[in-house]
Amino acid sequence: MQKRPLGRTGLDIAPLVFGGNVFGWTIDEKTSFDLLDGFVDAGFNAIDTADVYSAWAPGNKGGESETIIGNWLKQNPGKREQVLILTKVGSDMGQGHRDLSAGWIVRAVEDSLRRLQTDVIDLYQSHWPDPRTGYEETMRAYEGLLQSGKVRSIGCSNLDAAQLEESLKVASDKKLPRYETLQPHYNLYDRGSFDGPLRDLAIREGLGVITYYSLASGFLSGKYRSAADFSKSKRGGGMEKYLNPRGEKILAALDAVAGRVAATSAEVALAWLIAREGVTAPIASATSLPQLASLAKSARLSLSAADIAELDTASA
Repeated sequence: MQKRPLGRTGLDIAPLVFGGNVFGWTIDEKTSFDLLDGFVDAGFNAIDTADVYSAWAPGNKGGESETIIGNWLKQNPGKREQVLILTKVGSDMGQGHRDLSAGWIVRAVEDSLRRLQTDVIDLYQSHWPDPRTGYEETMRAYEGLLQSGKVRSIGCSNLDAAQLEESLKVASDKKLPRYETLQPHYNLYDRGSFDGPLRDLAIREGLGVITYYSLASGFLSGKYRSAADFSKSKRGGGMEKYLNPRGEKILAALDAVAGRVAATSAEVALAWLIAREGVTAPIASATSLPQLASLAKSARLSLSAADIAELDTASA
């Protein structure tokens, strides 16, 4: 599979990233192993997770996703050379607030490395902005991790244009490592926070961009058409906000394009992201092998200029 450079990190990734938020939440360890094996066998190579995944699930405390990935790597030692591990730091893991302080980063990276059962994290990302901590302190902590070889590159998630620009300026002024990737909430429905100044900045600075909620929590799959469909999954309760005239217009456009290219709505929605200027690869999850096969198809699906224009117009 043709890989793409992830910004200026020196890492090359396939055009779709596996979202590890489902590990230890909606799927157990054995199913997770099967999907990870299938993902690599299909030619993909990047797995995204976070230290906090999946603390929201009953009985969990965080670290479950990283632990499952680490157990998979231990069972399949040769796979470590085939995959890139992307994880995040900065969520509340019991300290009572989001935290990108130097002390927390130094502690948290050791916990992630232990759970992942690896000696290096390929991309270590700031999960959220931390108003308590200045960018210089955070970047100096990352500088130490880069120099020690515990991480290969750094990135950020959930920063707006002003925050990202300030972080880049501080890194430049202080001659510190800078964020080389961005992970924004972005999909065919949710375009406002990335399109515009943030996307322009990412393109101008050559950042790698991996999008999350790439299918709007499943809405863009087309399986939620009315309130009666909300019970179809654990995420169904969050679909009400999408069921409006604009959402229905987007689903109609997805249906039309999917019919022409013999694909599903989800495959088309991901293919739109993959083709979008400024996006390196969307993150998407699967909880079954048929879903994984669908993800693989989306990465190979080519949309015409007319298809893309129809989707752009519907989601404008």
